[in-house]
Amino acid sequence: MKTINDFNFAGKKAIARVDFNVPYDENFTITDDTRIQAVVPTVKKILADGGSVILMSHLGRPKGQVTDKYSLSHIVDHVSKVLGVPVKFASDCVGAPAQEAAAALKPGEVLLLENLRFHPEEEKGDEEFAKELASLADIYVNDAFGTAHRAHASTAIIAKYMGENKCFGLLMAKEVESIKKVLETGEHPVCAILGGSKVSSKLPIIYKMLESVDNLIIGGGMAYTFIKALGGNIGNSLQEPDYMQISLEILEKAKERGVKVYITKDAVTTQEFSDTCPTRVFDADKIEDGWGAMDIAEKTMKYFGDVIKESKTILWNGPMGVFEMDKYAVGTIAMAKAIEEATAAGAFSLVGGGDSVAAVKKFGYEDKVSYVSTGGGAMLESLEGKILPGIAAIGE
Repeated sequence: MKTINDFNFAGKKAIARVDFNVPYDENFTITDDTRIQAVVPTVKKILADGGSVILMSHLGRPKGQVTDKYSLSHIVDHVSKVLGVPVKFASDCVGAPAQEAAAALKPGEVLLLENLRFHPEEEKGDEEFAKELASLADIYVNDAFGTAHRAHASTAIIAKYMGENKCFGLLMAKEVESIKKVLETGEHPVCAILGGSKVSSKLPIIYKMLESVDNLIIGGGMAYTFIKALGGNIGNSLQEPDYMQISLEILEKAKERGVKVYITKDAVTTQEFSDTCPTRVFDADKIEDGWGAMDIAEKTMKYFGDVIKESKTILWNGPMGVFEMDKYAVGTIAMAKAIEEATAAGAFSLVGGGDSVAAVKKFGYEDKVSYVSTGGGAMLESLEGKILPGIAAIGE
């Protein structure tokens, strides 16, 4: 795995694919700059070597049309502030504006190109478009894990035109290494905590986890399809009838592989999807009709927590309940706390997938786990065992 640490950038121009697809309000004020902060180490290494950096990214879904709403010009000042150096801006990512700005770039300087997706060729993986991007610099750096599962011009095709001068940025390398720990190299026992609402959306990950983990925790809404399949009464809780037989097959496969499966034992339930309605706690397989599970309850928190605290490698993907409502966030917070304790005791913990990441950020656990992935779909595809185009391109 070649990273920027294998290169000296003195006198060189690096073109770095980053993920600046950040949220912002109606005044173009960025509301979460995690993805910008994440590339700081990569940019600083290149500049410290005496190189210059050309940053390229997409923003939103402009569908090949130039739209002010999605112009990266709106984030230049914020990127400058985060990087601690003035960032120049090119009004296009190809053509004369990009070529002239890149040619004029001096060592120690940073240039941000306009939104790649203003050109339909980007998402089509167009060879000529990729070749033009490649012509702007000496070395290609991919530090955009969040888009590594797309075979776009800037994430995969460009690498063809850089010869040996291509590598991962420090963020990308850390993402790849973290996933490898969970799937291959992590210390045992390895535990995967899977939550969220649907079994159907997690099937490929569940099957992959059965090859890698010692313990599999199943919580959140998806647990109730398993509980119903095992003959339990789940009231009005979320379920996927079409996946009951598959749930039983998963449990059988886990037994064959010696993987212990832990499923929700008790639940906080309500009769309406609201944070003001009264609640009752039921055993998860004895929920009365008219009541639906919204969170795990105390027995389950301890049951799951004990397994987590004994683990040496932990993956968390998916919340335990409707954590967006404070009343039903208790179980998700309990998992975060258990992971924090295990991490403090020396375990490696990886949190990934949109809702899990949102939860650790919301409740202040982001710095208390080993690593929080910046890539939603990319991380999930990696955990399914897929080789991502953006990663494969660096190794070719």
